[in-house]
Amino acid sequence: MATRQRESSITSCSSASSCDADDEGVRGTCEDASLCKRFAVSIGYWHDPYIQHFVRLSKERKAPEINRGYFARVHGVSQLTKAFLRKTECHCQIINLGAGMDTTFWRLKDEDLLPSKYFEVDFPMIVTRKLHSIKCKPPLSSPILELHSEDTLQMDGHILDSKRYAVIGADLRDLSELEEKLKKCNMNTQLPTLLIAECVLVYMTPEQSASLLKWAANSFEAAMFINYEQVNMGDRFGQIMIENLRRRQCDLAGVETCKSLESQKERLLSNGWETASAVDMMELYNRLPRAEVSRIESLEFLDEMELLEQLMRHYCLCWATKGGNELGLKEITY
Repeated sequence: MATRQRESSITSCSSASSCDADDEGVRGTCEDASLCKRFAVSIGYWHDPYIQHFVRLSKERKAPEINRGYFARVHGVSQLTKAFLRKTECHCQIINLGAGMDTTFWRLKDEDLLPSKYFEVDFPMIVTRKLHSIKCKPPLSSPILELHSEDTLQMDGHILDSKRYAVIGADLRDLSELEEKLKKCNMNTQLPTLLIAECVLVYMTPEQSASLLKWAANSFEAAMFINYEQVNMGDRFGQIMIENLRRRQCDLAGVETCKSLESQKERLLSNGWETASAVDMMELYNRLPRAEVSRIESLEFLDEMELLEQLMRHYCLCWATKGGNELGLKEITY
């Protein structure tokens, strides 16, 4: 596939990898999140010209509390990510774990905020779908090719590697495979590294997520970890959430670590991270700039504020740092 800007192309290679046997219910959450983000973008919650190339617009209207929840999630993760990029002056790398159809790479490029390299990891089946969209749609492929120094970019069903962007199909529970694939794509353990996990750790057992967090803390001299997922799951509302997901064959294997903000922070601190902070999403929503709140609340009417508060009290944004004192990573806050 040629682009007009350069004599470059993305070509496909055949892959002999067999279809993975990962849980279908967990993979389905990628589709759910993508559809929700696509709908929220379509009615103006935030600007993202790239998500339309990955996911269709759902005919089903999403509830206002869901849209506001996704706005707070995207805003919170984005603010922490940009704070890390500013502290490191973009001389860093980002590893998005369980990235799904995330479009952060393209949006950071538009803002001239790209790190030295941006990595994404997800189930091979999800990666195959994402790479198909990238290959077929010039608005996605052209920005990658513009930054790539070679004439041709090779891509197979489960991996794409370019100078500034890589997508890797791997199981996050298999750390030796994960590390091997990241290193093949030139992950640099000497660079300050931001790792992002959004509703990922909760689908792993506590032992598996602890191993991943420990690996992340031990692999890089200076690092930050952002985790977005459920919290306060011991009450009745939390139990209803768990039951609803279970009915869709999606088990929250790591829910016991989602008891409280304190348990979320303790997990990070006990697995090699030096600082840990956490806020529930209602607290984050209340800290949003008032002009932004007024703008999004004018987009659609919300009948029951109590439902929004209940939902937002059951999700949290956590961040942890290790090393990087000279960069001021410990000063990063929302």
